[in-house]
Amino acid sequence: MQPLIDHARSFRKQSAERPEEFARLAEGQSPQVLFITCSDSRVVPALITGARPGELFELRTAGNIVPPYVSEQPTSEAATIEYAVEVLGVDDIVVCGHSHCGAVGALVRDEDLTAVPAVRDWLTQATPKPAGAVEDPTVTDAVQGHILAQLLRLRSYPCVERRLAAGQLRLNGWFYEIHTGSVLAHDAQSDVFTEL
Repeated sequence: MQPLIDHARSFRKQSAERPEEFARLAEGQSPQVLFITCSDSRVVPALITGARPGELFELRTAGNIVPPYVSEQPTSEAATIEYAVEVLGVDDIVVCGHSHCGAVGALVRDEDLTAVPAVRDWLTQATPKPAGAVEDPTVTDAVQGHILAQLLRLRSYPCVERRLAAGQLRLNGWFYEIHTGSVLAHDAQSDVFTEL
């Protein structure tokens, strides 16, 4: 924890040297992208994209799961998506899965999650269950299929459906390889993930 505290202290000093940049941030936000990704500490959206403060609106969930839209049962995830689309008016939504994903791996390997019931119950929302090779530690195929399932799920959100129909929103599927740093994007025409 101490290195994080030390950095926070030095960050404050650095930000004092650029008051105009931080003053602009205080005026509000207008990100162009909602970036939905896993809570995994190895996935750092700003590092991957080079985004500066105010450029990405982030939603982090275990396994980058987008829960089903149920108007009678609002979730934090649904509220974040709706806010990004309706209030902030993002132009793009990226669902970014990653190699070596513990959540998707647990589903593929059908791991016993009784010791972590909240995790177990959260992962039940990852339907359909990702399919992939049990012996593949990267779970690449399973994660890529899972990304596509989450993009499909996003289309069921009324705000997303409306903006897509109006041509005001784009959905993007990305796959981040932790072991190489590569980012692959889903090409809808060929239905394959290729390097950006």
